[in-house]
Amino acid sequence: ATLVVNKLRGTLNIAAVKAPGFGDRRKAMLEDIAILTAGKVISEDLGIKLENVKLEDLGRAKKITIDEDNTTIVEGAGKQTDIEGRVKTLRVQIEDTTSDYDREKLQERLAKLVGGVAVVKVGAATETEMKEKKARVEDAMHATRAAAKEGIVPGGGVTLVRAAKALEKFQISKDGEGDPDEQIGVNIVRRALEEPLRQIVQNAGKEGAVIVERVRSEKNESFGFNAQTEQFEDLVKAGVVDPTMVTRIALQNAASIAGLMLTTEAMVSELPEDDKSSPAMPGGMGGMSGMGM
Repeated sequence: ATLVVNKLRGTLNIAAVKAPGFGDRRKAMLEDIAILTAGKVISEDLGIKLENVKLEDLGRAKKITIDEDNTTIVEGAGKQTDIEGRVKTLRVQIEDTTSDYDREKLQERLAKLVGGVAVVKVGAATETEMKEKKARVEDAMHATRAAAKEGIVPGGGVTLVRAAKALEKFQISKDGEGDPDEQIGVNIVRRALEEPLRQIVQNAGKEGAVIVERVRSEKNESFGFNAQTEQFEDLVKAGVVDPTMVTRIALQNAASIAGLMLTTEAMVSELPEDDKSSPAMPGGMGGMSGMGM
């Protein structure tokens, strides 16, 4: 309450931010922020009381941006040697931990310490062009975040073609063992996995079936068709990649919708409206009755 009153009165130019994490992890993350900004963690557990805090105990940064969900610290004043020491400690903890959850949280803390912040300025001649460019930048930003979480895979539809190998275990054996109906579904999924590559190739004016077969027969898993250069090459080296998360979620969502359609006994849809009849032609002009034709 005191903080709010001082803020409203203009006594303190301050913003209150909820500390990240919970329990011991919260304390550790506050220590990370303190090292990054050359400040001190104000905690009675460390023997530091709020009433004894001095101005030099506070951390510093060039810029801090706060929104509803995130706080971004730009160019903290922490010493590089202190930050590097903290990074080494986190890497040792990542190697020593046996918990996947703890490892993930430690990696998140490590990424926040070693990561950077970039400002992308988008300009255009018209508002329409600016909106289109902004949408591209936002797509790239989301794709980059997804790549940082789960990594990348070769792009251009190659990964989905490679994933079709997992369907081989559902093939009907030479002895006739297996469900023929299930085999039809397997064939549909296999064809669907090829469609992104086929579409890319068709957009480039090439024959989809030929390119798909060439990619499938190649042993190099990164080998594919670069539609921009119209050449076969290692797509990862060429920079043609997709976030693993995006590819995985697209496949999972497609499978989910297909399963829903198969198990649905009835569907509700809107009937197309009939075209309204053309308006009647206007009547004759007034004052011209009695004229012979």
